[in-house]
Amino acid sequence: MLFNFVTALTLFAESIQAASVLRFGCSSITVERLDPLVNPGVNPSPHVHQVVGGNAFAAAIPSTDVSQLANCTTCSFSEDLSNYWTANMYFKARNGTYKRIPQIANRGNEGEVGGMTVYYTSAYDKSKVTAFKPGFRMLAGDPTMRTKAGITKWNGICFRCYTAKNFGGDNGAPCSDSKVDSVDLPKKACPGGIRTTIRFPTCWNGKDLDSPDHTTHVSYPSTGTFENSGACPSTHPVKLPQLMFEVIWDTSAFNDKALWPADGSQPFVFSQGDATGYGQHGDYVFGWKGDVLQKAMDASCFGATCAPLKTQAFTEANKCAIQNSVNEPVDGWLTSLPGMTSPLGRK
Repeated sequence: MLFNFVTALTLFAESIQAASVLRFGCSSITVERLDPLVNPGVNPSPHVHQVVGGNAFAAAIPSTDVSQLANCTTCSFSEDLSNYWTANMYFKARNGTYKRIPQIANRGNEGEVGGMTVYYTSAYDKSKVTAFKPGFRMLAGDPTMRTKAGITKWNGICFRCYTAKNFGGDNGAPCSDSKVDSVDLPKKACPGGIRTTIRFPTCWNGKDLDSPDHTTHVSYPSTGTFENSGACPSTHPVKLPQLMFEVIWDTSAFNDKALWPADGSQPFVFSQGDATGYGQHGDYVFGWKGDVLQKAMDASCFGATCAPLKTQAFTEANKCAIQNSVNEPVDGWLTSLPGMTSPLGRK
């Protein structure tokens, strides 16, 4: 399965010759209730996140050049001091208790601990993309969403249920196959786990490094998608690299239907109380050093190696750490989701 995937991805990269496709792993740096994008300075923030990247992550991150604040990263590209985070997934047992679902490394595991796989892709039509600027940050998805409305328009957020260990059932690009991809959480046991995919907006207004809602300074293409070279709207004319997260949730320990709700309903819930999956979201704070990301986007790189970039082994990356600042349990069997007061996590 790994060989087939790598072969397919290599052929894909060759077919878009001029595009750079950075694809690299990042270990977890913390799992706690902090959100310096949506709830800056709030400690603890409303719900738990799993975070990867640089050690400047804290309850508040100054709107400045983050690469000057951090001095290490849990990502394989050592010059990427950005932070990337998502809500955590929990299992809700029949008795009403919760347990956090661990993240596992994606295929090509080189020693990552938890975390996620991060992608940066340049334009498939060979047009110029402009790398993010120091101080840039954005949000993809809406943590309060509980309906399908607006979820599928850009084909940007989805789940895939792996049918076997070693990522069985993954035979296509993310969010590409309606038979295996869904915008809601899978309603059956997934022996190989569940994959989360989050695609970020790829058009920028060229002025603002952030916006009050962390989304209106950016946009998805006005027509089509980034993959088919859809045009950016006139309000957001600057084409950005496509940032994408992949998180593999190891649900294999929770496949015993005797633990599931008595009515057979799916038992997984995100840490903000979302049992639908529609509220899946990702947060990003840019922190690459200097202009190295722009050089990588211009260099037709592929995978976790790129001539303009410095890499590090995960034996080194996994030494990067921060001290947790929220004193509460997030693991083990819990009577409620951290920060939440009702059974489904709504205040």
